[in-house]
Amino acid sequence: MLGMIRQKVSKGESGVRGKQMRNAFKMCCLFLFLLSHMNSAFGEGAKNMKAVMIIASSDFRDEELFDTKEVLEKGGVEVTIASSSLSPSRGMLGKIANPQILFGNIKVPDYGAVIFVGGGGASEYWDNATAHTIARETVSSGKILGAICIAPVTLANAGVLKGKKATVWPSEGKKLLKDGANYTGKDVQIDSNIVTANGPKAAKKFGKTILRLLSK
Repeated sequence: MLGMIRQKVSKGESGVRGKQMRNAFKMCCLFLFLLSHMNSAFGEGAKNMKAVMIIASSDFRDEELFDTKEVLEKGGVEVTIASSSLSPSRGMLGKIANPQILFGNIKVPDYGAVIFVGGGGASEYWDNATAHTIARETVSSGKILGAICIAPVTLANAGVLKGKKATVWPSEGKKLLKDGANYTGKDVQIDSNIVTANGPKAAKKFGKTILRLLSK
């Protein structure tokens, strides 16, 4: 259609019909321009509404995965579960999670939020160089970085909590202080794009906080 209009206009049609054809050509161009920008905007929005949740290969905290995940998904977030193994992982309360990707294969630009889930097994990431790299890349790229229960220790050891307000399971507060964080002890703490929470009871509030930041 656009080609036909251009062809007729280029032949120099005059009068009212020529003016109408030129206006139609301009409108088509404007429509295509707006459509391309809308597609670009929707594509970016869809990418931002994705989160990856990193769990331990065993003994993750059930509520911190499933309650947080439920809140995010109800808010329209596409959630991927990552772990150090693709084998089913059993939570501390017995629920089973099936990781979809290895955490070492996470591509931070693909997600709006990267979330470290707590539970006793989460200590496997405390001193893990790959986990530290993921945390630092998430912060440097302006994405949302989340951690709950004992998982904020991973962020502290990665160096991303230095000078930041953060919370953690109470037994690990000293570890955050040691690495330069301002430990607040709150249920959920936000500092810039970093969201931390202190345990399973805060899981839903943690999820709602991340959802709110993703939706901005």
